[in-house]
Amino acid sequence: MSGENMTGRIVALTGASSGLGRVAAFRLAAMGAHLVLVARNRAKGETLLQQLRAQHPGLDAKLLIADLSSLADIRRLAVELPKAAPRIDVLINNAGAIFTQRETSVDGLERTFALNHMAYFLLTLLLLDRLKSGGHARIVNVASEAHRNARLDFNDLQTAQGYSGWLAYRRSKLANILFTRELARRLAGTGVTANCLHPGFVATEFGNNNGGAFRAALSVAKRFMAISPQQGGETLVYAASAKEIAGMSGVYFDKNRPRAPSEAAQDDDAAKRLWTMSEKLAGL
Repeated sequence: MSGENMTGRIVALTGASSGLGRVAAFRLAAMGAHLVLVARNRAKGETLLQQLRAQHPGLDAKLLIADLSSLADIRRLAVELPKAAPRIDVLINNAGAIFTQRETSVDGLERTFALNHMAYFLLTLLLLDRLKSGGHARIVNVASEAHRNARLDFNDLQTAQGYSGWLAYRRSKLANILFTRELARRLAGTGVTANCLHPGFVATEFGNNNGGAFRAALSVAKRFMAISPQQGGETLVYAASAKEIAGMSGVYFDKNRPRAPSEAAQDDDAAKRLWTMSEKLAGL
């Protein structure tokens, strides 16, 4: 992938210490971007920072630590981020996970929903003024083709009934696209764009937090079906940097091209309803 010149552009990237986030960090550093990296694991984050600086001497990069399944930690991060950077030109919401057993966050939210959707939603909204003040900023949300054939149950957003990790994950990725759609609508005319993407089925550490048959099956699938993290990082970096899509908003990208998401992901009423319910859950 031929990289755009990102010199002087400040990129805030969540889920930076492994998988797609790690690949994106190296790509964006090579393109000249200034980086504010967000990771949950301090040791892994600091290792990444050292490796980036070794490969790119003089790199302007900072590391912030946060557990994005916690609303309080997201609020703290939203205060620290502006202190770490004079502005934000690109916000990449990438951190995510799948949980085969239903778990709840410190806020009592189902953990997949909390991390994969609420973190995107709350962090973005808390940083909107900073994004708008920078001029032509971009918001990039990592979604997935896993959203297809999923539908949100507004009477059970936390998947308390009939839980499965795959169902909760698919719903969270649908939520990413619906959030992006409504966000783009609300940002029209501000100079800030919001897009989302499918990175591909990527051979990363994703899902390794689970055990048993799920992890074994996922390991086999990654070995025979998945693309490399380098390939998976293509569309993410494209959405964050490509000049030809400047001004495009509310788009779902796959393999560096716009693609129509599912019918459920184009439901404007569902997007508005999810926004309203998310605001209440976030205490906004």
